[in-house]
Amino acid sequence: MIRAGVIWNQRSHRNKNAGRAPLPDDVLDIVPEQESELFAGLRRLAAENVDLVVIDGGDGTIREVLTRIPEAYGGRIPRLAILPNGKTNALALDLGVPMGATLEDILAAARADKRPKKRHCLEVVRAGQTLPERRGFLFGLGAFVRGTELAQKNHDLGFFDNAAIGVTLAGAAARTLFGGPEDPWRRGEVVELSFAVEPRPWFLVLASTLKRFPLGLKPFGEPHEGLKVLSVEAPPRRLVRAVPAILRGRNPPWLAAHGYRRDDLVAFDLSFPGDFVLDGEIFEGGAMSLRQGPELEFVIP
Repeated sequence: MIRAGVIWNQRSHRNKNAGRAPLPDDVLDIVPEQESELFAGLRRLAAENVDLVVIDGGDGTIREVLTRIPEAYGGRIPRLAILPNGKTNALALDLGVPMGATLEDILAAARADKRPKKRHCLEVVRAGQTLPERRGFLFGLGAFVRGTELAQKNHDLGFFDNAAIGVTLAGAAARTLFGGPEDPWRRGEVVELSFAVEPRPWFLVLASTLKRFPLGLKPFGEPHEGLKVLSVEAPPRRLVRAVPAILRGRNPPWLAAHGYRRDDLVAFDLSFPGDFVLDGEIFEGGAMSLRQGPELEFVIP
């Protein structure tokens, strides 16, 4: 017998002002008014022996649930499912969750014992700590932070999902290509990386455990499992030629020679004074480790 519960983020993009159909009587409904109420809701699901947690929201909602759920469940993580109703739904796209999927679709897949899809999350661990501060799937700093700020403006203009990604990429490319030497997009940020020889300015550091990305982009090469890192030295060289090669997943030898590198890692340390982005939200940087987190099981309609 399946015991399911739904975490419904009423502030997610597609949930705002949207009516909800009544849930089945045997499905628990958690509607946290504030982030501080999320943990209590997850503790209730654990106490009620819920073994399928359905996250109704976007990537940010998933990040917050994943950050808190191991503690709420006593160190284990139940099966998960996603109703992709946020501004960004990168994990749902990676897993192949259909846009417009319903709770009934998910419950039917669970009852049919449909084979789940598995993904590792990544964990951000502050220096001196042992427990992760946050869990998510897509980490970035440098130009990725500025690109996220630009994407948030594009959201305000009504661009979402693939449309927002396309507009943001175009704007970021224009700023980088036509900015002067001191333009913040080009000069980068000094970052200490444990897999690099010495601290230096980096235009971009991007890390993810996702396999597939919107618009068919392949920043880490052909889709594969694990924690993957793309790092680009500042100022970026041969950018007009490099960007198409990187986004198509190609790896010609001249890329590494001009400061573009891809790495597959289990964990790495980094330290930087600026901010970073995790699953669409900006956080304060510092000294930390990034590591591959536990493998999660997702029920897919």
